[in-house]
Amino acid sequence: MYNIHIQFEQKGLEPVTLTGMPAGDSLLEICLDNGIELHHNCGAVCACSTCHLYVEKGGDFLQELSDKEEDFIDRAVNPRINSRLGCQCVLEKGSGDVHIRIPDQTQFLGE
Repeated sequence: MYNIHIQFEQKGLEPVTLTGMPAGDSLLEICLDNGIELHHNCGAVCACSTCHLYVEKGGDFLQELSDKEEDFIDRAVNPRINSRLGCQCVLEKGSGDVHIRIPDQTQFLGE
């Protein structure tokens, strides 16, 4: 089981810690299941970059970055060295702490 520590770049949102998150779920699924907004325009099939987030600690607990994911990260707003797509960040077997930062979701149309 994992503890997911979430920071937000969007003003007015306080940090959240989710405890007891299971291996096999993606960070996108975990966020959505817990009422945390993370856009996913392509339906979580690694065909856009709207579920972009930053993995600050605990990246070793996630599936490795694929070439396809890397290509879409290059299209994200403000990509960094620790950028990932939430739909592709699947928690591997094990347990630990994962720290992520979610970019301001108001940057997308429709907000």
